[in-house]
Amino acid sequence: MKSLRLTAVSATLLLAALAGVGPANADTPTAAGILKAGAQQGVADGYPGVIGLVRQGDTTQYVHAGTGNLATGMPADPKAQFRIGSNTKAFTSTVLLQLEAEHRLSLDDTVAKWLPGAVNANGYDGTKITIRELLNQTSGLPEYANSPQVSGPYVLDLNPNQAWAPQTLLDIALASQKPTAAPGQKFSYANTNYVLAGMVINAVTGNSAATEIQNRIIGPLGLTNTTFPTSDPNLYGNYLHGYVHPVVFYTNDVTVSDVQVFGSAGAMVSTLDDLTAFSRALLTGKLLPPAQEAELKTTVPVNSTGTAGYGLGIEHAQLPCGQWVWWHNGAVLGYYSTWLSSDDGTKQVAHANNEFHLLPGTAGQTDTDTALVNAYCAL
Repeated sequence: MKSLRLTAVSATLLLAALAGVGPANADTPTAAGILKAGAQQGVADGYPGVIGLVRQGDTTQYVHAGTGNLATGMPADPKAQFRIGSNTKAFTSTVLLQLEAEHRLSLDDTVAKWLPGAVNANGYDGTKITIRELLNQTSGLPEYANSPQVSGPYVLDLNPNQAWAPQTLLDIALASQKPTAAPGQKFSYANTNYVLAGMVINAVTGNSAATEIQNRIIGPLGLTNTTFPTSDPNLYGNYLHGYVHPVVFYTNDVTVSDVQVFGSAGAMVSTLDDLTAFSRALLTGKLLPPAQEAELKTTVPVNSTGTAGYGLGIEHAQLPCGQWVWWHNGAVLGYYSTWLSSDDGTKQVAHANNEFHLLPGTAGQTDTDTALVNAYCAL
């Protein structure tokens, strides 16, 4: 399905929006003011709610517009939890980089070294694909979420408890098409890479990616509002409800959705505060030694203009104002979020919206992403 194909390339959605982004309005006094206006425009465009955060040094400002729950009309809370989708990928890559620093693996190990026979079908060969190529999206593996077998039930939210073993998702991907590029040849974003990365974590440690992320990142950083659900599709506590519209004749509450579809590629739940705290810690070396920090930030080209490159679960891009940022986003059923950060973590902007129907390029996405970029450029 085309809709899930676009979800699979969620890390490039912002770049498409940047084509229409101009410099910040000189009449808008603050970055928070720009982000607030964008949130309000997003609601005018049809989003139920939009929340945002601007952080400069130790000063944090929050913005919000609309509602986090259509049933109650409660205002969207900028401290509420939401599904972060592909922002999960940076957590997964961090664990593998830490394992390398501990000499328990090398990113240049082949997939087959840790998962013998897992990738061995339809022309794909795990003996020729490295862990690094999984993390920088150059493995050449196809996207499993494009398959109607996966996308149909997920888009319709028919069974939030449906179980998907990682190997099953991998097998679906391998059967979907023959290779179109050799490993390491070109960037091609696929959730399949990070499902495999989670499988490698399990093979090396004996624990799930969720357990390792909890023990190595969530706990040590004190990210008390961040979780990695592995089977329970519900959200708890203070959270934004997620919605789908206007694909159907009514707005559908999809807050409860299948977390096993994306797993270590996109199942996590967090808040703007926790997500930016994590990205700041990651970018400034608090989670990785210098050698692995350098690997994290070594990029492969995403476009032909040299203005974007993908590292290991994070992307580097030049904004229209000339500034370079590290960033990533996440787009899963009902939720769309993005964070931007300077290399030293002193400047950060993030937002989350509680409607995503798996199609990019909507007015809400364009307007809120434009405001996100302009807010950063105003810092």
